[in-house]
Amino acid sequence: MKRTWTVIGVRDVPASFSWYQALFGQPVTRPAHDYFGQILDTDDTVLLCLHQWGAHDHPSLLSPDQATPGNGLLLFFRVDDFDLALQRARRLVPRLEEEPHTNSNTGTGEFSLRDPDGYYVTISALEPPT
Repeated sequence: MKRTWTVIGVRDVPASFSWYQALFGQPVTRPAHDYFGQILDTDDTVLLCLHQWGAHDHPSLLSPDQATPGNGLLLFFRVDDFDLALQRARRLVPRLEEEPHTNSNTGTGEFSLRDPDGYYVTISALEPPT
């Protein structure tokens, strides 16, 4: 078995942590640290790691001023509650980057939005509509 732990640099770990929990419809909890937190699925699979810019001297996480956050990165999540995720997303942002549409490659619905740090986040339905 293999798992990917995607780690993104953020300005405010607790605020981003709350934002992603709201997007995924998860109960509100606090990150383990003010400088690092993991967004977990119900089975404890890591969905996303949030790391404060500049903490621990990681070369690629020193500062958002050295590279645009999200340049070359698309956070793509498949969800089993697409319609509810869309409602939650609309409450989190003033506008979506991409309105809901059907992805011609997967046949599933998807939409996109920006997180508080400017990362491009796409939410896709787990299954095509029946």
